[in-house]
Amino acid sequence: MAEMEVRAYLKQFGLEDRYMDLAENSATVELAAQALGCAPERIAKTLAFRRGDGAALIVAAGDARVDNAKFRAYFGERARMLQGDEVLRRTGHAPGGVCPFAVCPGAQVYLDVSLRRFETVYPAGGNAHSAVRLSIDELERASQFNDWVDVCGGYTS
Repeated sequence: MAEMEVRAYLKQFGLEDRYMDLAENSATVELAAQALGCAPERIAKTLAFRRGDGAALIVAAGDARVDNAKFRAYFGERARMLQGDEVLRRTGHAPGGVCPFAVCPGAQVYLDVSLRRFETVYPAGGNAHSAVRLSIDELERASQFNDWVDVCGGYTS
């Protein structure tokens, strides 16, 4: 179901042709990179954190890790990842397919600066067998993001 919603969502931006059905599982950065034949850092992983009744979705490069101090400095609270059924309920997508498209009301999308070093990235498409090939400009437009943030570390610039 999420796949169809994401496809319809991308169509409004003229990006429906960027959606890729993958035969292989793409639920993790490593699996997605292997399925796509790209470097893991080019996978635009979407990390879901609890924020009030909604969620903060941080889209970051595959090699980036959330830095708790940076997260707290930006959001004013500690980073608490969503767990189990809460992921689907607050984002609209099941674990392994969380993406910044067609999200639930109350879910806000943030793009981490770790993505800015790439021209093209691959976020998930709503399930664990999908990806969407997008330029950073297209990701900005399609995600309808709230802000660029610097809440990650551990990646190579």
